[in-house]
Amino acid sequence: MLSGSEILAQIVSFFLLLFLLRVFAWKKILGLLDQRKEKISSELGEIENTKQEITRLKEDYESKLSTISAQAQAKIDAAIAEGKELNAQMRKKAHEEAQDIITDARKQVKYEVSKAQEQLKEKIVDIALGAAQSLIQEKLTGEADRKIVEEFIEEVSRDDQK
Repeated sequence: MLSGSEILAQIVSFFLLLFLLRVFAWKKILGLLDQRKEKISSELGEIENTKQEITRLKEDYESKLSTISAQAQAKIDAAIAEGKELNAQMRKKAHEEAQDIITDARKQVKYEVSKAQEQLKEKIVDIALGAAQSLIQEKLTGEADRKIVEEFIEEVSRDDQK
């Protein structure tokens, strides 16, 4: 156990140490604690500012992403519309070309028909001339003339059927 004088010496030493610390170190310790407190406070403020900046950047990023998405969709829609327009133009051009081909074919058919009619006329004239020549040369009677004309008509009919 401790004696009363030892306890008193320890109490006096404690207060002396407390007084010396208060005079020489207390302000420095409080200054260090205040600095530490301010540093922690400023770091917490910076963290809060950083959080706000991150939130703002995130919102800005999401806004830009939605804008980019809208622009991409607009470009896709424009490409689809352009494809449809190109398709319509190609169909129209193909239809026009088909109509041109049909028109040309009709002209060709008309030409071929008129050519065939012309050839038929020439043949009929040749046959008629031949019949007239044979009539004149033979100087036949009415009954013979009738027979020659009937043969001529039958020949013309056979040529038309061919």
